[in-house]
Amino acid sequence: MSEPPGTLTRMPDDESTPADTDHGSDISGYGIASAVAGVIAIVAVVLAALIWTQHRSDADELRYRTGAMQAAADWTSVLINMNKDTVDASLAQLHEGTVGQLNADFDAAVRPYRELVQKLQSRTTGQVDSVAVEFVHHEQPGSEGQRPPSSSDISPFASRTDTVLVVATSVSENAGNDKPQTVRWTLRLDVSDVDGKPMISRLESIR
Repeated sequence: MSEPPGTLTRMPDDESTPADTDHGSDISGYGIASAVAGVIAIVAVVLAALIWTQHRSDADELRYRTGAMQAAADWTSVLINMNKDTVDASLAQLHEGTVGQLNADFDAAVRPYRELVQKLQSRTTGQVDSVAVEFVHHEQPGSEGQRPPSSSDISPFASRTDTVLVVATSVSENAGNDKPQTVRWTLRLDVSDVDGKPMISRLESIR
């Protein structure tokens, strides 16, 4: 039977609801938030790794410089404590701790110290007062805080060379002289890393 004229016909119910249409938006929002959180987590991990690597590098550098300064102090201690009775043994020990040009020209480099001890016939007691790294040379010369190396002061066997300043004091009691003589030492030493071992590659006395 047909509907009378002017009668409204009821439309079928729409099966979709507002909640159904918003569900996809919620999923998209959660996905974006998860992606952002993942990126932040990755950045945090990378940053932590960089910080740790830099910290470890700084710690290794500090450890190496400490070893270089200790080597310079030990070598200087032998030099300033040479006596007339121990001069030959002391010089042999010093020579063993050198490398490069200093090792080749060792006798000429230490001749003034040998002659002084032999001339004074003294008993000497010395101590190192201070040690400091002055320059650092790696494979890339010219970096900040570094000096360009010269062929005369950098051992060809070394992976790096640190220039160390050593200040020391020695007291000598000369034969026939009742008054002890105090000597101030300021030495510039190049300490070269040769296969992981610090070796003295240059000796310079600063007046």
